Amino acid sequence: MQAVCVLAGGALVLTGCSNTEDSGPAVEKVKVEKNDSIAAQLPDKIKQSGKLVVGVNIPYQPNEYKDPSGKIVGYDVDLMDAVAATLGVKAEYLESAFEKIIPTIQAGTYDVGMSSITDTKEREQQVDFTTYFNVRTQWAQQKGKPVDPDNACGKRVAVQATTIQDTDDLPARSKKCQDEGKPAIDIKSFEEQSAATNALMLGQVDAMAADLPVTVYAIQKSEGKIEKTSAAAYGAALYGWAVAKGSPLAAVLQQAVQSLVDNGKYLEIAKNWGVEEGAITKSVINGAAS
Repeated sequence: MQAVCVLAGGALVLTGCSNTEDSGPAVEKVKVEKNDSIAAQLPDKIKQSGKLVVGVNIPYQPNEYKDPSGKIVGYDVDLMDAVAATLGVKAEYLESAFEKIIPTIQAGTYDVGMSSITDTKEREQQVDFTTYFNVRTQWAQQKGKPVDPDNACGKRVAVQATTIQDTDDLPARSKKCQDEGKPAIDIKSFEEQSAATNALMLGQVDAMAADLPVTVYAIQKSEGKIEKTSAAAYGAALYGWAVAKGSPLAAVLQQAVQSLVDNGKYLEIAKNWGVEEGAITKSVINGAAS
């Protein structure tokens, strides 16, 4: 199925894949020094290569996406770059379909999966997570066309495929509708978040459900076409960077993130991207509540 892309200047075009580039905000990199004691704990393979191989799915603005030059940028990217600098290595980003990130980590191709992945108990059966961000779900609607997330029975709602909104949140809400004898929610899953956003902007769906920073960014870039629903964000969870189950890398990443929290660099990066609302004060390994 073709996706509808919104290009620079608001023009619309049909294409086989959605536009993954975005001018985005101009964000200055935060300078970070190497922490020798933490870097010494890196697995030998990463020490020897001098790089962290990171699997990432784009676009998911403002967390990870491409700028007009094709470079992968975003909040997640700046934070991972700061962690890599703390460890004295470079982060090498490889694009991947979201659903392939965890299997590719398990196969040993990626050291880390970084794609705004929600840490869940189910996913913890497959990989370990180093947590780095608090996240909630926020719905958006077309401007002036209210949708109530708690009463969205029969509505068309866009999500990115395999996200927590697609696999857990909306199916549960849809089941509740059906249990009450109401129409199910018509869940429209898109491979990329940009396609889900475009569908809402064009009125192909009634609402969109995504992580709070993603929804806020989409609204800011929509030139007034979409807005938050009246319902507040809900469902506190944690983003985590995924590594192979049992890998010592999880603890190394956790220490690196915590060092950035403690020295103020973490919050500086979050503020640069306008996502400080989700800033953490403590990074943990496998912090899922459910």
